[in-house]
Amino acid sequence: MADKKSTSTETNPRGIPVAPFVDNVAEYVSSRAEVEPTLRSFQEMISKYQFMEVNTQRRGQGLREKIPDIKKTLEMVKFLKMRRDNNGDALETNFELNDTLYARATIDPADTEEVYLWLGANVMLAYPIDEAEAMLDEKLSVAETTLAHCEEDLEFLREQITTLEVATARVYNWDVVQRRKEKAEGTEAINENTQRAA
Repeated sequence: MADKKSTSTETNPRGIPVAPFVDNVAEYVSSRAEVEPTLRSFQEMISKYQFMEVNTQRRGQGLREKIPDIKKTLEMVKFLKMRRDNNGDALETNFELNDTLYARATIDPADTEEVYLWLGANVMLAYPIDEAEAMLDEKLSVAETTLAHCEEDLEFLREQITTLEVATARVYNWDVVQRRKEKAEGTEAINENTQRAA
């Protein structure tokens, strides 16, 4: 249970803070004057969590699109390496020049000492085939780990938003009850004064 006045903030493994859990509203909000600032603070926190949620969803979507491409490239590099190591026959293939334009090529396994990989931003680099395989393996591993972290963070963010929405409702309802009590006490005082005057 997080205390509003605590100095250290709990976070998840990627540094996203844990939302405060309001167990006892009367203790959390010591006076009615603190209700509005508390509710405003909760709304700000909800907005921040929602912003993080949108960014995390985008990052996860980008990774879901990249991972199949990395896997496909890695499979091709492994295939070329296997053909080279087994001294296989020449390989005939079609390769993409543009979205709808393909060309036919014959690849001699002995000539596959290096491969060219797109790095992004219109940059292509030549790698020795073993180095390319190691790099793609590492890239795939990092992408899958990052995607798992994104999914974990999304679940965590949803939990924090729900916690804050519940806390907001509890503080608001507590405030309504306090106002009713004050109004009832004020009415009783007026009735007592009226009876004394009569």
